[in-house]
Amino acid sequence: MTDYTPDNPLIVQGDHTILVEVNSPRYEAARNELIRFAELVKSPEHIHTYRITPLSIWNARAAGIPATSIIDALHEFTKYPVPEHILVEINDFAARFGRLKLRRHKKGITLSADNEPLAEEIVHTPAIRDLLASRISQTEFLIRVADRGRIKQALIQVGFPAEDLAGYVKGERVDFSVRTTTSSGAGFSFRPYQQQAADIFYAKGADQGGAGVIVLPCGAGKTIVGIGCMAQLQTSTLILTTNVTAIRQWKQELMDKTTLSEEDIGEYSGNAKEIRQVTIATYQIMTYRPNKEGDFPHLTLFDDRNWGLIIYDEVHMLPAPVFQVTAGLQARRRLGLTATLVREDGKEEDVFALIGPKKVDVPWKEMEQQGWIAKARCCEIRIPLPEDLRMPYAVANKRRKFRISSENPAKQALIREIMARHKGKQILLIGMYIDQLKAAAKGLDIPLITGSTSQKKRDSLYEDFKDGKISTLAVSKVANFAVDLPDAAVAIQISGTFGSRQEEAQRLGRILRPKPGENQAYFYSLVTQDTVEQDFALKRQLFLCEQGYEYAIRTEGSLMISPSAVD
Repeated sequence: MTDYTPDNPLIVQGDHTILVEVNSPRYEAARNELIRFAELVKSPEHIHTYRITPLSIWNARAAGIPATSIIDALHEFTKYPVPEHILVEINDFAARFGRLKLRRHKKGITLSADNEPLAEEIVHTPAIRDLLASRISQTEFLIRVADRGRIKQALIQVGFPAEDLAGYVKGERVDFSVRTTTSSGAGFSFRPYQQQAADIFYAKGADQGGAGVIVLPCGAGKTIVGIGCMAQLQTSTLILTTNVTAIRQWKQELMDKTTLSEEDIGEYSGNAKEIRQVTIATYQIMTYRPNKEGDFPHLTLFDDRNWGLIIYDEVHMLPAPVFQVTAGLQARRRLGLTATLVREDGKEEDVFALIGPKKVDVPWKEMEQQGWIAKARCCEIRIPLPEDLRMPYAVANKRRKFRISSENPAKQALIREIMARHKGKQILLIGMYIDQLKAAAKGLDIPLITGSTSQKKRDSLYEDFKDGKISTLAVSKVANFAVDLPDAAVAIQISGTFGSRQEEAQRLGRILRPKPGENQAYFYSLVTQDTVEQDFALKRQLFLCEQGYEYAIRTEGSLMISPSAVD
């Protein structure tokens, strides 16, 4: 019999939501269990809300978590009995994963159901029926190879995610090895969690492996995990990433830590069109087309070589045209890498169906405790709107209100004060509005990187920042993703993209690479008090709150005397 105690933090409700008392002594242990199988909905100060969904349970099942473990966790941490129908539905959601299986067949691919009634349900579902080429038994259908991705999308929409065991092509053979000593002379080996993630993805070459998403915090070395997967497969690889800076960083890491040479690695971007054994392309070039009605000419890259592996870096950013072409690439192994599976467009189900289920998800705080990423203190500083802007703000529409509050000129003095308190550390000033960033950069006499900055200039400034030649750098959202600045220890966010949770996570991630000494990072978010910017800031912080980060709230008048005061 379950022993329900007042110290337990969970209240499981009949609408599939779970209330979590933050002040409970068992909160942290309960949260670490919840993030494996539930989604964070909101996180005000005292009570957080999670929701159990079919997708959250299917991801848990794909990661090897049985329904019994999910139910045991709820029983262990609940304050009151769990509603009976919730337990039944968890078992139902979990049981649906894998009842339909895709397998190889001499004439193509078969879709098989575990019983005849389910097969009849499938054949009488219009969205699926049209994708079935023929029926070859009471429970088995032949489908066209080209429809492998589309049928997986359709099946997840009707609540029966298929387990794909149809296997993969080997791709063109590429022989290389991982160095034990980097090209710069430092010793190198995979961290235990990096090796484990690569092993789970590869699954010893079995059909159950080869497609899925690895979720690791920014700074934990997702690129190294990608290299580990490539080393196990020894095959021609196409890597898709967010920008040219990220292309260069992938190339540098591959040359530094493997025996692949510069001639083996191609860049495919607006600057170059090299197709080699390992090719690294940007999402931007893949989705380029001359006009809105035209074709995407560079999507042919997917067919220009016999790729054995496609890596989707920052998979939460995957654009719709790449989703569409990925539906036809199900015979290629596919690896998604990300710090957060949160997508602002709600297409998490497409990631599950077309890239693969979540295979590994390591909590950020767990990585912090082990010293693999820096400890982070987060502080939101609220400042009033100046008197002369209150009337323009009052009569503006919501979008204009957000911009007026985001560009609050009172933030400029606060930036100086924060920078003075962290003198000697590497500081990033991050914002959304270019005019605001230009004003700050000019007033502080610091360099600025925006979308209009040439790639050559970006590379030069990033390198100077890494080398310590400059200690402060202002950046727009072009630096949100896949930019490696290992010594950055302080981030000051002066404006953001409405309620973007993944942007908040990525921006904190710019300062999480492990650091010598105290291994400490500081993340400040400057917000105009009692405005829509403050409302959106709460939404932005959702994902980080799920990971265990707490925001100290300060007002301009009570700004901490020392950095430690954000604890």
